[in-house]
Amino acid sequence: MTSASETKSGAERDGDRMGSFQYLTASVQPSLHRNGKVLTRRDENGSDGGWEGVDLEERRMPVHDARRLEATARRTLAANGFEVRARPLQRPDLDFFNHDQVVGTYYPQCADIVREASGASFVAAFDHNVRSAAGKQSQKQIDGGQQVQGPAHIVHGDYTLTSAPQRLRDLTKPPGANDTLRTLLAEGESLLDPSAVNRLLSGGRYAIINVWRNIAQEPVATHPLALCDAASVRPEHLVVFEIHYHDRIGENYFAKHADGHQWYFYPGLTRDEALLIKQWDSAGELARSDGANPDAVSADTPCTFSFHSAFEDPATPPDAPERWSIEVRCIALYD
Repeated sequence: MTSASETKSGAERDGDRMGSFQYLTASVQPSLHRNGKVLTRRDENGSDGGWEGVDLEERRMPVHDARRLEATARRTLAANGFEVRARPLQRPDLDFFNHDQVVGTYYPQCADIVREASGASFVAAFDHNVRSAAGKQSQKQIDGGQQVQGPAHIVHGDYTLTSAPQRLRDLTKPPGANDTLRTLLAEGESLLDPSAVNRLLSGGRYAIINVWRNIAQEPVATHPLALCDAASVRPEHLVVFEIHYHDRIGENYFAKHADGHQWYFYPGLTRDEALLIKQWDSAGELARSDGANPDAVSADTPCTFSFHSAFEDPATPPDAPERWSIEVRCIALYD
């Protein structure tokens, strides 16, 4: 009989891991729409405040090495909700801690990467976060922007049935105090045309896709990011997490645990790679079904989004360098 230690060693030889993930407990009520029960509040700089109604449990789950599987079963945005592409920085000396440089120089590159990967006719970047555990602890401030955030060690998706179309509508208005585009657009200008958005919301297709990148010189070793195959997520696993800003309310989906969740990661991500994470696709299964009957859509329907979370990798050496990463949110519009 094979022992647990032997099984673990075999998995590690294959590149797979047993990772620890923070899920909401089984007692938390599933929800597809806002109910005021699970939420956080953020200050005028967009920095996190306390959480309310968040009851977490730790679950250990297998995390598969997506690189090892690339040759036989490549993960894609359309089918799985994520993929990685080799895309070196166009400006290697870019200062990721300077808000204006990121918005003015890096946003256009992210838009190009997403346009190529998604096939959308129009793509624009509209928001970003820099993440690091050390940066969060030291309260490092972005020059002209918000504080550095810590790696998100909770299973989540960035948008919901309500917040995804609302974010699209928000982008037809001039940027608010929390919006990173306030330094890029002229006064009174908006990123998106209201009439075009109204047409999209009446039956067109749009997507929100993040470009995640390691911004340190060393490959990612601590707090690696894991992605959950969208095909393994069901509506009953979802719980709305409300984000109360001073001028609006956003929403994420947090997750309840399910044994069928299939987790993947890309070991040692470098500055020359762009990890694309689908946060919402209006043509996706959940978005089109509103959670009522996701099996009713056709087999070639794209997925709606991928859960993701940082996790503790047991193979990480104790002296591994700190992870520093940036994630840029892009809106993609289809003809």
